[in-house]
Amino acid sequence: MTSQPEIVSFDDSIKAMEPLRQAVSAFGIELADVQLDKYYTYYKEMVDWNQRVNLTGITEFQDVLTKHYLDSLSVSMALSDELKSNGSFIDVGTGAGFPGIPLCLAFPGMSGTLLDSTGKKTIFLEYIVEILELNRLSVVKDRAETLALAPEHREAYDLVLGRGLAGMAAFAELTLPFAKVGGLVIAQKLTNSSEEIAAASNAIELLGGELKEVIQVAQKGLDNRALVVVKKIMTTPMRYPRRPGSPSKNPL
Repeated sequence: MTSQPEIVSFDDSIKAMEPLRQAVSAFGIELADVQLDKYYTYYKEMVDWNQRVNLTGITEFQDVLTKHYLDSLSVSMALSDELKSNGSFIDVGTGAGFPGIPLCLAFPGMSGTLLDSTGKKTIFLEYIVEILELNRLSVVKDRAETLALAPEHREAYDLVLGRGLAGMAAFAELTLPFAKVGGLVIAQKLTNSSEEIAAASNAIELLGGELKEVIQVAQKGLDNRALVVVKKIMTTPMRYPRRPGSPSKNPL
């Protein structure tokens, strides 16, 4: 049974979300009351939809704050002020909207695409984007291997995100084709992923990327998390990504 605070007013919703405001201050993020209210609305709608659609296995209130919201917003540690104010991103395999929606709620100047191949999830995403009035977000139902070949999406984004998407080599093939030359790809990984990252070095180079840095997320509840930041330094060869399923089944 999912537990959640009983919210009866705007003020009560702000009070419930206050721990999030305090936690993200460690990332240099300041959230206004209206933003906190939208985070709560997002939580409430996600839990409600999750009873009918398998969006996420994480639904306890405190877990959502930490493992969904705070984890998503940790990505900001790798972003410049320019990216946070007007950067474009694509969130590959976004699921219930993480990390893309929390980022757009915190940084409303950003624009983005939420990509997922599951129709029931994209129906939820379209609904929640409208409810939260995130007019700079769009939702696409497709596979990364297919969408990355579309001219309007290939090498079109300043930032490419993915959380729990695939092993690092497969992740690189599914994400780097979307990034502009000079753009960033950020993988959210566990801190003990050094061997996985090293094994993906050839794939990253082949796809036009270069490992920039690995940032440890030293925040309560996320102390086993790291951001693997890859910079796009060359155009990705047109033969990548390979056909659907190949990046995961046969990593480069």
